[in-house]
Amino acid sequence: MDKSVPGGRVAGVVTPPCSKSYAQRALAASLLACGESSLRNMDFCKDTLSAIGCIESLGAEVVRKDATTLVVRGGLCPKSDTLFVGESGLSTRLFTPIASLCNTPLTIRGEGTILHRPMDMMIEPLRALGVSVRDGGGYLPFEVCGPMRGGEVEVDGSVSSQFVTGLLLSLPLASEDTVVRVHRAVSKPYLDMTIDMAANFGVRIEHNDYTEFFVEGGQTYVPADVAIEGDWSAAAMLLVAGAVAGEVTLRNVSMLSKQADVAICDALVRAGAGLISDESAITVAHRPLQAFEFDATQCPDLFPALAVLAAAAEGESIIVGTSRLEHKESNRAEAIRSEFGRLGVEVDISQENVMKVRGGAIRSGVEVDSHADHRMAMATATAALLTDGEVLVRGAECVSKSYPDFFEALDSIRVK
Repeated sequence: MDKSVPGGRVAGVVTPPCSKSYAQRALAASLLACGESSLRNMDFCKDTLSAIGCIESLGAEVVRKDATTLVVRGGLCPKSDTLFVGESGLSTRLFTPIASLCNTPLTIRGEGTILHRPMDMMIEPLRALGVSVRDGGGYLPFEVCGPMRGGEVEVDGSVSSQFVTGLLLSLPLASEDTVVRVHRAVSKPYLDMTIDMAANFGVRIEHNDYTEFFVEGGQTYVPADVAIEGDWSAAAMLLVAGAVAGEVTLRNVSMLSKQADVAICDALVRAGAGLISDESAITVAHRPLQAFEFDATQCPDLFPALAVLAAAAEGESIIVGTSRLEHKESNRAEAIRSEFGRLGVEVDISQENVMKVRGGAIRSGVEVDSHADHRMAMATATAALLTDGEVLVRGAECVSKSYPDFFEALDSIRVK
């Protein structure tokens, strides 16, 4: 699907979808809890649907009670020999360790961009924990056969925290206690989310400055009633829309969230945007924006939104952390450089781990490519607000991965 996005101002109130990161963690914990859990404020993007499919394959019964509520009857007892993770990196790295608890061979398969994303960081740690692993050269498909025991294990956390999340949620059910030593841990807020979700289900995980995690074996997940909070990754793009082109209020988001992308608020303030928040809403308004510096190492999903903010700011902004972008749905640093270049924005990624964005006029009447990357599609559409014409976003349907209603939300706040 191609989407033509006109320039113009925005003003209004939006409720972003639920956090798919929290939703997938809650679904995994519900699977591991023997009994009935209730998950409220759910939305059903492709990644969340992939996670639902995984827990059903692993033994859960899932019933949609109403439009935003799931009832999950948990119990790890595979109904299929295959888990299909779609294009979800989190589902892949989360449910592979959970599948490794089972003493029957299970194959993890995916599609699209996930087939080209590295998964080799899982192989040796799983084997060290007693799991038989057959892989496709470090890429999907994988076959695992447990049961996974506890012990001591070393994990490379430099590419992603998602596999650490999978280990932390699965190892409480191992027969032995475990010490997980993580080297070069990144995305630490996501690990806080994992520990927080486990606690909701009665499971305790301890750590020493994110370098050593202590997981007691033989724990029991207790069914829970969980309300999934709003997604700060989606919220970030809408707040940037308000900062560059008007005023936007978002509901069901909290500045106290453990989500990494709440850091967008810091960037907005540094750039000079107006920001007001209360317990459950935040408003961002356009002000004259200036160049800013920001380290996005712990929140790499913010890069596309930060690029839009920088494009609207006076001067050259510096964003650190591009080393985290190579293995996303696209090579995201290169995608930003290419597509923002089409929009007339100079993006320099020649310096290691640094992106420099020089603000300036956004070119209209051009076509940009989403690179099959949901965040790139949303970013280029948001940047289009700054034009005096329109921008055609190719492959815009990829927003369904995380925010199927993004374009409708953007249209709903457009000043007619």
